[in-house]
Amino acid sequence: MARLKAFDEGRALDVAVDCFWMRGYEATSVRDLADAMGIGGTSLYNAYGDKRALFARSLERYAERSMRDRIARLEAAHKPKEAIAAFIAEIIDRSLKDPDRKGCMLVNSALDVAPHDAEIGKVVRGYLDEIRGFFQRNIEAARKAGQVPRRVDPEEMSGHLLGVVAGIRVLARTGAKRRLLEGVARPALRLLEATR
Repeated sequence: MARLKAFDEGRALDVAVDCFWMRGYEATSVRDLADAMGIGGTSLYNAYGDKRALFARSLERYAERSMRDRIARLEAAHKPKEAIAAFIAEIIDRSLKDPDRKGCMLVNSALDVAPHDAEIGKVVRGYLDEIRGFFQRNIEAARKAGQVPRRVDPEEMSGHLLGVVAGIRVLARTGAKRRLLEGVARPALRLLEATR
């Protein structure tokens, strides 16, 4: 057990995230993970269990460092409606700046892993629901402040915005340009304009 404490678990998890994110769950072997993380296969099993358990931990790490960090940062820095627009703008920027066009690990997992693994599917849905929750609470706050039309249903619109973000992430993986991605976002954001 002492040897397990010798490696930096945070760094090792970040490496595992990168492996799964780049190759996908199925194409990433335990050997790939152990080699990239700089630990032996036995140490990997002792520290994380099997590949599936490490994948679940990697999803958690990705959600914490990417999605949850973004939500907290944007909600602290912006008014509600601006936080929504900033979230989508940042997703577009990150998607376009990624030379590997990896997309979003959560969206990729929803497409590739969730249909074959109900438990992982439930986990992924939970993370995506956190994004939908971010949209919903900010729409509700903006609506209360009179910045969003009363006709906008926060629950329905938050689901729509989640779909827009997922679509942007999938389109970006195919090499879509900024104009297309912003064009996907623009009509959705326009629905939040305060015209009665």
